Amino acid sequence: MINEIDKVLYTAKTHTRGGRDGTGKSSDGALDVKLSSPGSNRPGTNPEQLFAVGWSACFMGAMGLAAKARNVALPAGVGIDAEVDLGLTGDLFSLRARLNVHVPGLNRALVEALVREAHQTCPYSRATRGNLDVSFNIV
Repeated sequence: MINEIDKVLYTAKTHTRGGRDGTGKSSDGALDVKLSSPGSNRPGTNPEQLFAVGWSACFMGAMGLAAKARNVALPAGVGIDAEVDLGLTGDLFSLRARLNVHVPGLNRALVEALVREAHQTCPYSRATRGNLDVSFNIV
């Protein structure tokens, strides 16, 4: 099922050259990265790292909204260590992800509830649902 957008809030515009061993730039100049293949030891980041940062940042925002709906403030020091695996499924490339969520000062049951709720609302989580093996760890 494709989710239709009723109102566009933001459009990210980028230009990439050279694929995994090229460059990527945003139209506003805020992002200007050299790209390299994972494990190549060449300077630059790779798409999996960019995906991990984007998803974890978005997910943290969704957790904040879930906490606000419960009249709970997320404490300082909230962090997510995202791990995105690039692998093979047969002869096709696939991704797998783990989000390791650290929320100091809140009880585990509450953090688990916030993670479940965030996974339902985060656009990255919704986009990958049913397509990626995803796990969450409360650390």
